[in-house]
Amino acid sequence: MTPPRLPLVPPDIAEPGILVDAFRARREGGVLNEADRAILNAPAFARGWNEIARAVRHELSLSATLRELAICAVGMLNGAPYEVEKHAPVFLAAGGRQEQLDALSDIDAAAGNGTLFSVTERAALCLAIEMTRNVKVSDATYGAIAEALDNRTHLVELIGTIAMYNMVSRVLVALDIG
Repeated sequence: MTPPRLPLVPPDIAEPGILVDAFRARREGGVLNEADRAILNAPAFARGWNEIARAVRHELSLSATLRELAICAVGMLNGAPYEVEKHAPVFLAAGGRQEQLDALSDIDAAAGNGTLFSVTERAALCLAIEMTRNVKVSDATYGAIAEALDNRTHLVELIGTIAMYNMVSRVLVALDIG
């Protein structure tokens, strides 16, 4: 594994205290991961990053399975294995299956696989594919996910999650993290 392109802050960083404490509060055992230690090089950016990441991971009403499926799909699409490695266990713990994760290696086929994925999951995969590859979402894809979710809050939360993790994965890839 190649080292990150910029030095990571030390794992025992203490300042700025309020910001570092907020990052640690999101992490099991308060241990900062490599992404945290890279982002903390820019405290003002890190503050916004941490706040939205906390909300996406801990405050949304969208199902954890669908959220984590979308995050893993974005990680696969953007060539961000670190992101997939971090979120795959969360997806599995939320009720996802290993064969679903394995299928993401061919994301286009996965989006059409009615055996492994529900209608809602397939619509979410199509949304992740279009948002990641094209930015613009077709009317057909938007209509499919809007109908599958039938909930405006969940729709905005899914779109926001995909957008957020496009940012996350692109930062990770640009900095050679993982």
